[in-house]
Amino acid sequence: MTKQITGAQAMVQMLQAQGVEHVFGLCGDTSLPFYEAMRRQKTITHTLVRDERSATYMADAYARLTGKVGVCEGPSGGGATYILPGLIEANDSSYAVLGITTDISVASYGKYPLTEVNQEALMAPLTKWNTVIKQSGHIPRMLRAAFRAMTTGRPGAAHLGLPYDVQSGAVDCADIWADPQTSHFPAYRTGPDATAIDAAIDAILSAKNPLIVCSGGIVISGAMDALDRLATRLDIPVATSISGQGSLAETHPNCLGVVGSNGGTPETWEMMQATDMVIFMGGRAGSTTTSRWEAPTTKTRIVHFDVDPMVIGANYRTEVGVVGDLRLSLAAMNAALDARGQGEATFGGASAIAERKVRKFAAFDRLAQSNDTPIRPERVIAALQNILPPEAVILSDPGTSCPYFNAYYQLPRAGRHYITNRAHGALGYALSAALGAWFARPEAKIVAMMGDGSFGFTVGELETVTRCRAPITYIVFSNANFGWIRASQQADPSKESHNVDFTRTNHAAIAAAYGVKSWRVENPAELAKVLTEAIAHDGPTLVDVVCQNLEQSNAPVARWMG
Repeated sequence: MTKQITGAQAMVQMLQAQGVEHVFGLCGDTSLPFYEAMRRQKTITHTLVRDERSATYMADAYARLTGKVGVCEGPSGGGATYILPGLIEANDSSYAVLGITTDISVASYGKYPLTEVNQEALMAPLTKWNTVIKQSGHIPRMLRAAFRAMTTGRPGAAHLGLPYDVQSGAVDCADIWADPQTSHFPAYRTGPDATAIDAAIDAILSAKNPLIVCSGGIVISGAMDALDRLATRLDIPVATSISGQGSLAETHPNCLGVVGSNGGTPETWEMMQATDMVIFMGGRAGSTTTSRWEAPTTKTRIVHFDVDPMVIGANYRTEVGVVGDLRLSLAAMNAALDARGQGEATFGGASAIAERKVRKFAAFDRLAQSNDTPIRPERVIAALQNILPPEAVILSDPGTSCPYFNAYYQLPRAGRHYITNRAHGALGYALSAALGAWFARPEAKIVAMMGDGSFGFTVGELETVTRCRAPITYIVFSNANFGWIRASQQADPSKESHNVDFTRTNHAAIAAAYGVKSWRVENPAELAKVLTEAIAHDGPTLVDVVCQNLEQSNAPVARWMG
């Protein structure tokens, strides 16, 4: 007789078969059988969060740092709607995150039960793959399909709805198996067409001053070493989008830094405007990197590498498109150049970058050494650069800290050491995501930066962090307003702000009430000492920095810099 288990047990055993070690989530009435199955197993760590949004942010950061599927879960009704922000962020940032939402019983559909919502319709526009499981026996193959979708091609998010009665139905144990290739991403890599590689090389070598612009795909595919070899051998400059940071170490002589409207500076934008060819690698040529398509222009030659053929030619007429996994594509580029005997420096990128970096950091250093009060954000970034170890992982919400870090912090190593949620920019991301980052890399120092507006969104997760005893350092840039919107209003012709200010709060006192060791810093002379102590402390810490408003500072945001 075939051995059978319940649907809830099958869900847990399938997650185990797929190599899942961490699940982030929040309990609910519809989740009771699933939680009982989780309680009975020993290999998956379940972290109870205080908000379903936080569970998805934690799973997102975990996926970004491990290359494994991040898993989050939540109950029906409001739990399903709260899990949405993190799923759409992961999906549009090309990271594999699985959201599991339990649901009311299939037998009660259409009877107006409490928390009824059409989860399948709700999740469809936000995910790469999505279903609500209607029969218990379908659970194993639906899990396999979800992992296959999340990890192959362009990685993305998936959603599985798990109704209450489906959790109790019977599942054949013989169907509990997984494809180990789909436990990590990218899975089942596809290589480029050789003729496209040759055409790309011919085009690049015919340019006068080409510029590589990398987005997140280089790091996702693990193509950093291949990119380093290509950039070095051709002495070609490499710029990045925000999510592309880490494609090269930012101390690399061929790394220009971030370009575009958030974190780009006049010095880096000069090179973007002057190039006669942009080589996009692993990105969509979207609005931020191109400063709303100001550069490249329609006259700039374009070569585009990406695993997703849909993004090639979407925004710019493309001379050569190379479709394939970036690690395989760049390896093929280097092999083809080897065959041609092309190994000499060609484009003089390093010297052009060095001159621009001298000018950029001369301006930054003057502001970073300022004793102005409120404290200048540049001073915080400079202090972190001096204090943090090279293996540190830094997270930032989209607010005050983001453009300064993007522009001026020099990541000393290639790879994913910086995370910010730039696809949709929901506030409250960094505070929660930092815990997922810590589970991914417990040996690294984790630092999360945010504005005080962001702090208010997910402050409840400080309880989760203290319960987990995670030695994360939080830095709050406090200016008592939603600074990005205020600065944007000030940049409008009226130069008036409306309804963006709130009461100044002592965030250090709030953190202390959660059991977090905390400081409030108003004197710039005390900043470095406090940050050093906070980062060294063996436990969660928070530094509340009273800082300038964005519109009063020299934020590297194209619209505000005139």
